[in-house]
Amino acid sequence: MSAPRSRRARAVMQARAVTHRAAAGLSDGVRRAVADGWRLLQATASATAAWLVARYVLDHPAPYFAPISAMIALTANLGERGLHAMRLLKGVLLGLLVGELVLVTVGTGPGSMALGVFVALTAARVLGGPQVVLVQAGVSTVLVVALGDQSNGVQRLVDMLIGAGIALVFTQVLFPPEPLALLRRAEKAALTPIADGLATTADAIAQDDDELAGRAVGKFRDVQDRLAELRQVGQASTSVTRRALVWRAAVVVHEKENSEHLGLLGASCLTLARLVASADSGTRGRFQQPVRDLADVIASLARELGDRDVRQRAADRSLELATRLTADAGSADSDRTFLAHSLRMAAADVSAFAGVDLADAIKAIRAGALEQRVPPIAPAPGRLLGWPRRLRGKTR
Repeated sequence: MSAPRSRRARAVMQARAVTHRAAAGLSDGVRRAVADGWRLLQATASATAAWLVARYVLDHPAPYFAPISAMIALTANLGERGLHAMRLLKGVLLGLLVGELVLVTVGTGPGSMALGVFVALTAARVLGGPQVVLVQAGVSTVLVVALGDQSNGVQRLVDMLIGAGIALVFTQVLFPPEPLALLRRAEKAALTPIADGLATTADAIAQDDDELAGRAVGKFRDVQDRLAELRQVGQASTSVTRRALVWRAAVVVHEKENSEHLGLLGASCLTLARLVASADSGTRGRFQQPVRDLADVIASLARELGDRDVRQRAADRSLELATRLTADAGSADSDRTFLAHSLRMAAADVSAFAGVDLADAIKAIRAGALEQRVPPIAPAPGRLLGWPRRLRGKTR
């Protein structure tokens, strides 16, 4: 009788685990949809506008390329949507040119399709085009050669011009990219799982739960994904600031320099979580409150990245925490010392991200006094038609 009950118990546990993972996946999906809701609405509006212009202004009977191009451009990563629209147009122009040349020189014979696609893809690669340029060049060539109708290629070009033009209006006039806001959004997305991992680590210490400590280490896997997204946003923000005003570019560059410390912070917190998971109960028990305090500091930063006072308090609290740990580190070769050094380095990385120079933060921890203040934090402007408000601010 015990064997069937054991199998039923395992089946129930497995079912609960599957249900939990499904609920977690659905919850993550809902959060992503909510976070990207405004961008999805913009893509929908741009596709609708492109279709209306092509259908009722230029009287195209089936203008499907116009809304498709606008939608593809507006669903690209924030900060890259205008560039994506130009890449779409570049690929279509190249594909149409190759397709027309194949029709003129080879005709519609059996080898014309293969020749056209190969030449279009090769030319796109030689010109250094990204994946979207290759795809659009190949598709445009296929359509021209397969239909054998030059007028179809011209109509596709007009539709693409409409779609790309509508996309540029949305991305450069109505809703221009705000690199500072993009950076802070990506920073928050990276800070949140770091704080969550440390909070779970503190819970594992409080409950003396090795399994929970292992799950806390696993939470830092999400941090690596968020840091990769942050690097992509940083590259996009650099591209955007090349066309920005000098003062605006300087602000974004400064924030990007701060964000680069998040990689160090994620690594130091992961090391701390792994040391906690491998330490014995007596050693790690002394670090429950310091780890929780550090998690609270990072969580407060994630909530108010644009508040200088919050950043200053984070730097001050990190310094106080690291100084207290230094005084209570123990013997030089003890596990408690390794934990203390790891937590102290994480505290220094928090101060560096908050705006304090890393070398100054380390010196302050050794001296027990932080003299450097966090510099003023530039506010992130609003996204929806924020340019009239910013213009009024400049004229005051």
